Amino acid sequence: MTLTTSYEEAAEDADLVIEAIAEDPAQKIPFYEELAKYLPEKTIVVTNSSTLLPSQFAEHTGRPEKYLAFHFANNIWAQNTAEVMPHPGTDPQYFDAIVQFAEDINMVPIKVLKEQPGYVLNSLLVPFLSAGQALWAEEVADPETIDLTWRLATGSPNGPFQILDIVGLTTAYNIVIMDPRSKDPDTTQGKIAAKLKAKIDAGETGINAGKGFYEY
Repeated sequence: MTLTTSYEEAAEDADLVIEAIAEDPAQKIPFYEELAKYLPEKTIVVTNSSTLLPSQFAEHTGRPEKYLAFHFANNIWAQNTAEVMPHPGTDPQYFDAIVQFAEDINMVPIKVLKEQPGYVLNSLLVPFLSAGQALWAEEVADPETIDLTWRLATGSPNGPFQILDIVGLTTAYNIVIMDPRSKDPDTTQGKIAAKLKAKIDAGETGINAGKGFYEY
């Protein structure tokens, strides 16, 4: 693996480019517009966005027919799903190519047949995490109690705040602030945003930082 900050070096002779910027259109769009200057004609571009739709960015890539979503779960060595989702302008041959690529790298391709915010996985997961955060923000229970309740009652290995530490609190924050209700500090969404922002500002962004809701 080689790391580079050069668009030209990264794009040279690339068959596939996977964009994995945080859930922020203001960062993604300039990235696509700059990247497009250096891509070979053959290159397929995919987004690993958790909740945003590929149609929001397709025209900015300069190759909308070769653009789609390719979403990995966390801990892919154990949870090896790869959701493949086109937008209305995606050429089916490139959808099929990414499904095949997922199989080639020992992922299980999940074919999402039409655009859906959050694909299949996050359409299920985000409401669950939001419900946990709402209990916390409204001071119904603390994160440890919420997680313990979920684990004991369902047999699941992780509660919502353990999962949030894996996902990363920055991603969780970016998702909640896309909800217009988060602009009002008195709403549940506003309270969640404020509490997440305080933890992010303290450097407590999840497992990768050594601390989120738990210490690692």
